[in-house]
Amino acid sequence: MPKVQRFFLELRKKTKQNQSIIFPKNVKIYIENKKNININKFFYRQIGKDHFWRDRLLWSDKEWEKYINNKNLETGIMKFDGELIGFYEQEFHQTRNEIELIQMGILKEYQSKKFGSFLLKHIIKQAFNKNIERLRVHTCSLDHRHALDNYLSKGFRVFKEETITFNF
Repeated sequence: MPKVQRFFLELRKKTKQNQSIIFPKNVKIYIENKKNININKFFYRQIGKDHFWRDRLLWSDKEWEKYINNKNLETGIMKFDGELIGFYEQEFHQTRNEIELIQMGILKEYQSKKFGSFLLKHIIKQAFNKNIERLRVHTCSLDHRHALDNYLSKGFRVFKEETITFNF
C-alpha cells in the first residue's frame, strides 16, 4: 500500500506576517452566508477528485446540512470575473481561540495562476482580524504539489509530521 506524508502546520498570532494583499483585477472573496450545501459539495467533488478527497462523497444531504450549519464553520468563496474558482472551509474552535482551515482549493483550470496564494493570504488576514491565537491546517503529499510550499511561504510552520498508509 502506498505511503502518504501528512503535515500539520500552524501560524501563531505572535509570529504571523503582515502581508499586504493586492488582488488581481476582478477577484472577489466572500463568506457564503446562505449555507448552501451545493456550493460545498461542488468544490469538494471538483477540487477533491485530483487529491483523493473521498470521505464526504458518501454523505447524504442531511449530513452535509449538519456539517455546514455548524455555527462555527465558515465557507469562503473566491470568484474571478463572476465565475466560481475556489473556496475554503474553516472552523473556529472557541476553547482554544483558534481557527482550523479544513479545506482550501482552486479549481483545476485556475491553478498555477497564483489564485491559491491570494486565497491563503486572504484567509490569514481575515482569521487574525478575529483576534485568534492560532491558525492551523494540515496537508499531505496527495494535495496540490505547491500546497505545502504555499503554507510555508506565508509563515506557517510544521508542528507535526507523519507517514500513513493510504488505500486508493
